Amino acid sequence: MSRRLLALAALTSALALHAQEPASLRGRVDGRTYYSPTGAFSIAIPVLPELGGEITDTPNVVTFRDDFNTHVSIAVFPLDATQRWEMASRGTKDYLAYFFANFILADFRRTFQSVESEQAVFVPGIMDGALVAYLLIPGGSMFMDKVAPFGGDKPPVAKRGNLLFVKNGDVYVISTELAERVLEGKSYQKKPAEEDKLLRQRLDDIVSKMQFLKTANTRPNALTTPTPPAPSSK
Repeated sequence: MSRRLLALAALTSALALHAQEPASLRGRVDGRTYYSPTGAFSIAIPVLPELGGEITDTPNVVTFRDDFNTHVSIAVFPLDATQRWEMASRGTKDYLAYFFANFILADFRRTFQSVESEQAVFVPGIMDGALVAYLLIPGGSMFMDKVAPFGGDKPPVAKRGNLLFVKNGDVYVISTELAERVLEGKSYQKKPAEEDKLLRQRLDDIVSKMQFLKTANTRPNALTTPTPPAPSSK
């Protein structure tokens, strides 16, 4: 898998795509469960149609959002030989930090130049080792259509929690926005530690809804993964 493919897919995991009709999904929905196109995982769908819930996906990324306060994306990147070597030589902790800095954060900065990495913590007890990283993104909320015009004010600063781990030869990047930080406007009073706790709880809840369906030996060849659509800044 090329650096370009990883970078495009990483950004796609964080930015919303336009809604698709269910028939255009690359994965499939069975009842209240979504199955990824590669067969890597399934998940109990975290949004409800009654609340405007939508599912959008590419071969690498699925995004769930609703009309209120949910925006969740799950990206899965198969490790090619180069990335497997990087992980073996660096170890899980340093590899996830390297992956986040070089692909996820780098692509955010191509679209939102003022994005800041607020904190990144390695947690050994999650998925045999996971990185939890928080980003501050001025003007980068997925809920901008619900925010009143700014006038002379600066655009709101979105905050996203990201959870990265390796499972069955794939890198997973789960990302969710703290919607109330933008939607509550000037009445919002939560401190960074409170925000981090909320985002961590929500990321843990997403993982608890997932089932991992394949092993490393059944992983598709990363070099044949189709290139996802160009990223959108909307």
